[in-house]
Amino acid sequence: MPVIGVDLGGTKLALALFSDEGEVLRREVAPLQGRQGAAVGALLAERTLALLDTAAGGGVEVGGVGVIVPGIYSAGSGRVWAPNIPGWGDYPLRRELQGRLGDGVVVTLDSDRAGYILGEVWQGVARGARNAIFVAVGTGIGAGILIEGQVLRGTRDIAGATGWLALDRPYRPEYRNWGCFEHHASGPGLVRVAREYLAGTPGHRGPLAQKPADQLTTADVFAAEEQGDELARRVFQNAVEFWGMAVANYVSLFDPEIVVLGGGVFGPAARFLERIRMEALKWAQPITMPQVRLEVSVLGTSAGLYGAGYLALLSIQDSGFGIQGESAASEPQRLPEAGSW
Repeated sequence: MPVIGVDLGGTKLALALFSDEGEVLRREVAPLQGRQGAAVGALLAERTLALLDTAAGGGVEVGGVGVIVPGIYSAGSGRVWAPNIPGWGDYPLRRELQGRLGDGVVVTLDSDRAGYILGEVWQGVARGARNAIFVAVGTGIGAGILIEGQVLRGTRDIAGATGWLALDRPYRPEYRNWGCFEHHASGPGLVRVAREYLAGTPGHRGPLAQKPADQLTTADVFAAEEQGDELARRVFQNAVEFWGMAVANYVSLFDPEIVVLGGGVFGPAARFLERIRMEALKWAQPITMPQVRLEVSVLGTSAGLYGAGYLALLSIQDSGFGIQGESAASEPQRLPEAGSW
C-alpha cells in the first residue's frame, strides 16, 4: 500500500509519495522560509494534507504517513526537541499533526537518525541488513543504529547522539555544546580545525588563507585540500583519524554487517573512504572489522526521506522494527530545554 514520507530539516521540508516497493510516485520540497514554532508544524500538516489530497485525486489510497525530525522525538510524550528550529524546544508534534490529519490517517514519527538507517536498509547500500549503522556527518554528527532488526533508541530516545563520542583528550570546554567528535569532524568542525591551524601558522600563504578565517566555509576547506594546500590536508588527516576511530568504536560495540557514511560531508569526503577504513582497522576489534562493509550512502540527502516512507510502511505492516507510535510509557518524558546541550 502506498505511503507518504516526510523529512523535516532545519531549513526545508521534503515529502514523497512512495509505492510499497519504494518507488517515488511524487516528490515535493517546501522551504521553511524562517518559520518558527507552531508555524513549522502548520506547514508540515498543510503540505502532508495536500499530498494526501493529490494522491486521493489520482485514485491512490495512502496507508500511512511517516515523519522524521531533526533532533529527539520522545515516544512517551509525542514531543520534539529540535534545536535548529526555533520554538521546538519541547514541541507537541504528534498531537498537532494527528489533530490536523485526523484519526483516519496512521501517523508515525521518529528521529532523523532512525530515518537514515531505515532508508538505507530499505533502498540503499544496507538493503536487507539486520545489524547496520548510518553515520550522518553534516552540520552535526549522529548515528542511526539497527541491531537485530530493531532501531536502538535508549531509555530517553537519545541513543545515537554520537557527536558526543569522546575521542580526544584533554577535555575542552567547547565540547559541552556539541561534543568532541562533532567539534573536530563535522562540517563546521572542519572549519573550526582549519581556523585553529591557520592561527598557529600565521605565515601560511596557501589557498586556505585566501579569505579571512572567520569567513571560511566547509566548501572552502574541501577546495583548498583539492588544490594541495598543506594545512587543508592536515585538517582532513585529522578528520580521517576521528572518522576512523568512530567507525572502530561502532564496530567494536555493535558488531554490524555494514557501516554507512552519509550526510552532507559524504558527499565530497567519499574520496577518503579507504583511508577511513585503514584508520578503523588500527583501532577496532581485529576479528570483526575486516568483515564489516564500510560504504558511502547511495541515497545521499534523500536517505531520511526514504526512511520516513519505510517508517510508515513498517507501521502498517507491524513488522517489529521498534516503530515509534503511541507509547505505553506511564509517564511522558520531558525533552531538554533548547540550548541546554
